[in-house]
Amino acid sequence: MFQKNKKEIAKIIIKTLLITGGIAVASTSPFFMSRLLPKIIKYAKYRMKQKAYEKKRFYNAFYKLRKQGYVKMEYRGKQLYISLTKEGRKWAGKYQIDDLKIKKPRKWDKKWRLLIFDIKDKQKVKREALRGKLKELGFYQLQKSVWICPYEFHKEADILRSFFGFNQEEMNIITASNIENDRKAKIFFNIK
Repeated sequence: MFQKNKKEIAKIIIKTLLITGGIAVASTSPFFMSRLLPKIIKYAKYRMKQKAYEKKRFYNAFYKLRKQGYVKMEYRGKQLYISLTKEGRKWAGKYQIDDLKIKKPRKWDKKWRLLIFDIKDKQKVKREALRGKLKELGFYQLQKSVWICPYEFHKEADILRSFFGFNQEEMNIITASNIENDRKAKIFFNIK
């Protein structure tokens, strides 16, 4: 037991020095060890409390999500599986849509991607939210329900379609090599 404690203290000292980059105390001082050791122990205890605090915060958040019905836990044989519920996937989709970005390649492939949609008036709120998201993603509005982008965005469109609950009849993607009078769009995207 004593040996194990020594190893643990040694590990704490090494980790503390690694984390802090060292603690400045004059090594020529006769009080070198008496000054250094309390500082290391104090810092190590602080770090251990922080880790425990972070761990507790993680567990609290996890169990809150489970209580709210976003996360489910189930045993399959001896294995525990943790997954999102249907509600949890919807909730997580909000964060997925918030992080959407369209990747710009180094060189434009000279193809336009058109996103066209025909969404009924009873889903007006979703339609306006989609328009807002398209603006945020940097699309150019060619017509009221026709938006263009010179970069590939099929994956992002699938996420949008899924998030808003649209089908392929309500929201389509077309790839075109030419759009008449695309000068304003090219200026908008700063491409030639």
